[in-house]
Amino acid sequence: MEATLNRQKAAPGSRKEAVSAISEISGSGQTQRKEDGHMPLYRYQGHTETGKLKRGRMSAATPREVSMRLRDKGIIVTHLEEAPESIWTKEITFERKVKDADFVMFLRQFAALLKAGVSVVDATALLAEQTESEPLKKALYGIDKELQAGNPFSAAASAYKKVFPPLSVHIIRAGELSGQLDESFERLAAYYEKQYDTKQKIRSALAYPAVVIAASIIVIIFMLAFVIPRFQAMFAGLGIQMPLITRLVFGASRAIAHGWWGLIFLAAAAAVALYFLKKAPGARYLFDKAVLKLPVFGILLKKAAIARFTRTLGSLLSGSVPILESVQMAEQVVGNAVIREVLAETRDSVAAGESLAEPMKKSGIIPPLVTQMIAVGETTGSLDEMLAKVADFYEADVGHATERVKALLEPLLIAALSVIVGVIILAVIVPMFSLYNQLD
Repeated sequence: MEATLNRQKAAPGSRKEAVSAISEISGSGQTQRKEDGHMPLYRYQGHTETGKLKRGRMSAATPREVSMRLRDKGIIVTHLEEAPESIWTKEITFERKVKDADFVMFLRQFAALLKAGVSVVDATALLAEQTESEPLKKALYGIDKELQAGNPFSAAASAYKKVFPPLSVHIIRAGELSGQLDESFERLAAYYEKQYDTKQKIRSALAYPAVVIAASIIVIIFMLAFVIPRFQAMFAGLGIQMPLITRLVFGASRAIAHGWWGLIFLAAAAAVALYFLKKAPGARYLFDKAVLKLPVFGILLKKAAIARFTRTLGSLLSGSVPILESVQMAEQVVGNAVIREVLAETRDSVAAGESLAEPMKKSGIIPPLVTQMIAVGETTGSLDEMLAKVADFYEADVGHATERVKALLEPLLIAALSVIVGVIILAVIVPMFSLYNQLD
């Protein structure tokens, strides 16, 4: 029955509404497709209007697309066949994730098409042709084949985990079972849009200090490696006694000038060690626990994690996903091992028929506001609404906090850079004063 619903064709008027809906969302009705190494490769032969023979290969979804694209180039196809792929013709590609903005756009467009009366099969095929995201295009073409074979969208999408995370598959499946697939896609679009906005706010807060620190390191290394050695050679020939600050700066300059390879090795080793430590469960827990205790960024990252898991949990529950599966999905996306452990304890509590809020309250990690709102939601039967309100509050708070962090860090970083550069300059000036006094 589900396959029959998927194959239901849209009325002519509905198709016009669908195109209009896509135009409103994306800003253009159609986009030309790129050649995609994941598509079939075709070998063609034809001639131009002047009779010149043309041969070549082209990747496309269908032979008809090859003919149309060549016709646009002024080539009339006389022979067309699918070319077997070999090691010489197959492109070497790396699987990539879909950009958040592209995925949100797809969800919005898909929901608009379904609301306009376009069938799931037609909507999938249309968006597969329109999208410019190669990983999304590949996934949609694969899903389209599964839909034509009578399989539901959620089952087909579950094979493309890089494009459709388990959370999205669960909500889509719930929409299929309830007959509200368009609302499920709208809910997903709103969810990923919120996640994308929060992520961008965190990145903007971290980007400024990262850029300033990187620029400061470059300036300091340049001064120590290229400027200080000139003064060092000059002072060495004068035979004067160097003050402590000058000896320290000159020592750092020699270490950078002669041992730069060792510093690069230590930095690379530290990066590799940190990467593998984050992969180990125990070390990741200690790392995330230390991150939450950072003076400024710890509070910001904690608020972002709370916004993420409450938004996820609320979206899943509003999509009629069972609560145990919802909590498990929230564990996977929270992004912090400490809060993930709290959610695991919460899942065990719910499985035992107990409260959702009580384990969070006992943990001491989740703020009282969150636990109280969840407790009220459990009592009144409006848990999804309460979680959405908590998520709205913390997402807005993250936005305000990022502005405060940037305003606080800007003078601190500038002051720190000024102190370091001032020490280097002072190390050069002090011996000059000593030399001037000796000349007097």
